[in-house]
Amino acid sequence: MYHHIKQLMYTVRIGTPDPRFGNMLLEQFGGANGELAAAMQYSIQGLNCDDPARKDLLMDIGTEELSHLEIVGALARMHLKPMKTNRQAAETDPLVAIAGGGGVTLCNSMGNAWTADYLKVTGELDVDLRSNIAAEARAKIVYERLINFCDDPGTKDALQFLMTREITHLKAFMAALESMGKDPLVIGEIPPTPGIVEQFYNDSTGQGDDGDIDARGPWNEANGVRFIASVAQPIAAATEVEVTREIHNAVRRRLTSPAKSSRSKPAR
Repeated sequence: MYHHIKQLMYTVRIGTPDPRFGNMLLEQFGGANGELAAAMQYSIQGLNCDDPARKDLLMDIGTEELSHLEIVGALARMHLKPMKTNRQAAETDPLVAIAGGGGVTLCNSMGNAWTADYLKVTGELDVDLRSNIAAEARAKIVYERLINFCDDPGTKDALQFLMTREITHLKAFMAALESMGKDPLVIGEIPPTPGIVEQFYNDSTGQGDDGDIDARGPWNEANGVRFIASVAQPIAAATEVEVTREIHNAVRRRLTSPAKSSRSKPAR
């Protein structure tokens, strides 16, 4: 069961409201890496989890994310408040001002509605924990960017708290995954095909105008990896020759064929 206490997990105080920044905050309210997405993802994973200990972890963090959602909502509401009465502020985001009445709405900073498509729930505990680690890392980066674009000390203080909790959760998910004792390359039950799994295809070749290089590193030359020249490169080279030949033939035919006389249509 859930029980709501009329007190924020972290006290929120702001100075002068900034409707534009309030719109940015909606990214962590109804965005892909926001608090609602995290709360739903972890909670649904927890409902599906047969491991009692890790189910408890998922439900703990999923519930905390709802408290984070409340903090973000409170911050956004305070910054968006001028949209309720001020025309210039309302023009910052007419969707929020007109459709949402100048309050928080379940959308991201671009006005796109929240969707369950944001959620990563596979029913495989180790795979879900990896998704959660990545989700916390992405959320941390979003909070960092919000802090960098914020001038209000009270808002930055609350965002710093939220950003820090992302790292706390990331560490917890990493510990839970490691404690399962699974080889990180063993995913599911069916093993990969020997011989193919060790191959690395060099499918991006050559050098680019911006300094792009054809690089080698531990990802394509260590731990038994077999470096394979691009399987598409010979086909692409052959196609390039064929296309060039056809262009030359077309030009030659046009130069050698007799010019057709153009006749004007009789006037009506």
